[in-house]
Amino acid sequence: VQLQASGGGLVQPGGSLRLSCAASGLIFSKYGMAWFRQSAGKAREFVATVASSGTGTIYADSVKGRFTISRDNVKTMVYLQMNSLKPEDTAVYYCARRRDEYTLLRPEAPDNYNYWGQGTLVTVSS
Repeated sequence: VQLQASGGGLVQPGGSLRLSCAASGLIFSKYGMAWFRQSAGKAREFVATVASSGTGTIYADSVKGRFTISRDNVKTMVYLQMNSLKPEDTAVYYCARRRDEYTLLRPEAPDNYNYWGQGTLVTVSS
């Protein structure tokens, strides 16, 4: 069972990055997927989630209008397109799979996810 996140790096303020998360060894298409982030000294923070079908999404207020989450159930991939990046977006970004099928209830609660990727570091700095 593996969630492999990639695509992080150093980017200037106002720039863009696209994160990817490859899923293997687990059932993918029945479960919502999400991105969280954690910066130094802070708790893990919800960023965005996408429904199992890919048609429903929820975003944290801090990223709404700048980030877009999507998924490809054939390739078992989840993506996070991040535009207009700010220094406060600097964090390690984690992808996660929901514990329960076909739900997006309380997406901000880490306890609702039972599979996590290893994280990819995003640094926004000039």
